[in-house]
Amino acid sequence: MATPVTKSNLTEEDQIFLLLRQLDTVPGASQRATAAAIGISLGRLNALLRDVADAGLITISERAGPDKRQRFAYTLTSRGGAEMRHLTDSFLARKLAEFEALHAELTGTTSGLVPFKNRNSIMENNLAPIPELYVSYESAQKLKVEAGDLTSHDLTPRQICDLELLMNGGFNPLKGFLSEEDYNGVVENMRLADGTLWPMPITLDVSEDFAASIEAGQDIALRDQEGVILATMTVTDKWEPNKAREAEKVFGADDDAHPAVNYLHNQAGKIYLGGPVVGIQQPVHYDFRGRRDTPNELRAYFRKLGWRKVVAFQTRNPLHRAHQELTFRAAREAQANLLIHPVVGMTKPGDVDHFTRVRCYEAVLDQYPSATTSMSLLNLAMRMAGPREAVWHGLIRKNHGCTHFIVGRDHAGPGKNSAGEDFYGAYDAQDLFRAHQEEMGIEMVDFKHMVYVQERAQYEPADEIKDADDVTILNISGTELRRRLAEGLEIPEWFSFPEVVTELRRTKPPRSQQGFTVFFTGFSGSGKSTIANALMVKLMEMGGRPVTLLDGDIVRKNLSSELGFSKEHRDLNIRRIGYVASEITKNGGIAICAPIAPYATTRRAVREDIESFGAFVEVHVATSIEECERRDRKGLYKLAREGKIKEFTGISDPYDVPVDPELAVETENVDVDNCAHQVLLKLESMGLI
Repeated sequence: MATPVTKSNLTEEDQIFLLLRQLDTVPGASQRATAAAIGISLGRLNALLRDVADAGLITISERAGPDKRQRFAYTLTSRGGAEMRHLTDSFLARKLAEFEALHAELTGTTSGLVPFKNRNSIMENNLAPIPELYVSYESAQKLKVEAGDLTSHDLTPRQICDLELLMNGGFNPLKGFLSEEDYNGVVENMRLADGTLWPMPITLDVSEDFAASIEAGQDIALRDQEGVILATMTVTDKWEPNKAREAEKVFGADDDAHPAVNYLHNQAGKIYLGGPVVGIQQPVHYDFRGRRDTPNELRAYFRKLGWRKVVAFQTRNPLHRAHQELTFRAAREAQANLLIHPVVGMTKPGDVDHFTRVRCYEAVLDQYPSATTSMSLLNLAMRMAGPREAVWHGLIRKNHGCTHFIVGRDHAGPGKNSAGEDFYGAYDAQDLFRAHQEEMGIEMVDFKHMVYVQERAQYEPADEIKDADDVTILNISGTELRRRLAEGLEIPEWFSFPEVVTELRRTKPPRSQQGFTVFFTGFSGSGKSTIANALMVKLMEMGGRPVTLLDGDIVRKNLSSELGFSKEHRDLNIRRIGYVASEITKNGGIAICAPIAPYATTRRAVREDIESFGAFVEVHVATSIEECERRDRKGLYKLAREGKIKEFTGISDPYDVPVDPELAVETENVDVDNCAHQVLLKLESMGLI
């Protein structure tokens, strides 16, 4: 018979743990019922309630009602929720140790359970529930009211993706945004401070001004972009990271050509905050809601169907016939069921939008056997970190209940670096995953490079074709596919499904039917506006698409009249121009922009925004600063030389000369009509007109 839980055999830490759990699950119970559930006296309960209230773990308020035994209401604070999870880990660790000792006493052997490091460690299979960071519904409603008075941080899209996977267990064993100690361990050796494998820094980056208003130990509310409170966080750490070091260690190089490094240096806040998170509610998604599953929902689904082995396929691209054959082979090789698990959070700039991709997936899902295949969407913000990202993806899929994971050639690679070379080796990701897969508890299935053998009318792994010299091998690269879509050329049925091609053509019509942006950049007085006006007239003469001119002076007058000329304000002005141009491009029009746009990082950000919807044509008006100053129709250079205009581009502020523009034009001794004609010829060569 089991020994009853009483005051005599419970430590004070266990009593606090049981009290917090009881108040979270049954907040309306009387003191007598609460004391009985924990197994302590009323006197001891009152002492504990005072202690946890003084520690800021609960709030106590009076409640009106006839029953005097229930005259107080108890609510866990965000700190109390975090402490409850910490104490749960300690409680489970001690109980496992007690079980291990008893097992050894009775049998003379160990139990064989995995040593306890976190709650996920004692899960013996892929179907058992994993811990989440949400409090109960009742506590969440009370905590939401309390959090309304806290200092708030408005999350960025990337941070919302990270927070969702923290709260629902996708990032298990993390309990919140990394502390400085955990961050340093992850950056340097892919491990948390306690030695647990974790390859990717999950940090809350904020501005210096916001960080200055926060003290260690303070609770803050985390809100989405609509102001909805999703969680609270107890700030335990605040530090300024060495971002160059993070770039070198995590992404392999401090090179702005890498999208995550560019984000790190030019978009992320300068200060990192760390601390445990208490989940109040998950972010709201209005699209494809029936396709979105938390880790525990997927585990329950697998449990219901009896799927003991599940191989996950990671993708951020539409599925073509080669992918179908690859996934079939992977499932057969692993003797497992198949989970198509595409990323619908943030991917690489320029990728096909997730709305189009999901429609493509759904269009071909009936090509898979429904009894052994399922699809779920993952709201992950990818970092394109190659080898580290592959390990990260494996841990995330393990949390979602998968036992196998397909790792491809150059998995999550970002493309070329500044020297024109691949950031990572083709098989670096597979090598790193293979080195850690036993510790991770998920097995890798190699991605085979599939090619089409015309004579046999089937896809085969390229390295397994014995008669390669005697057969016709066909393949279409991603670059070739994009070219065919842009030019309206045929995409053969052996390569892709007709339904997928139809969806892609809806989103990516031929270039001559797409919107696009022509972005002039150069010194003040270089002739940008004059050429832009001439180009606008020529395009309007041709007809077919609406044309909008976003000249620097016009935008300053109508969109940015309140802005000055500091670097921050000039960046904001260019981003506004980029936003308007992206909307024009998205809706099939032509945007012509003619600001100075002196900073390369800002021009790159605008390019990324626009290229999600159409072409971005950068035109460098390469007039020398000497010629611009000689012209000086507005007298601005004279004022800048006299010090009357501060931070003037080319005089007291730098201009980043475009490294690889689509076109550079000279205006010295060349008439405007000729310059505009050069731009037209470029647009024609790109298939835009």
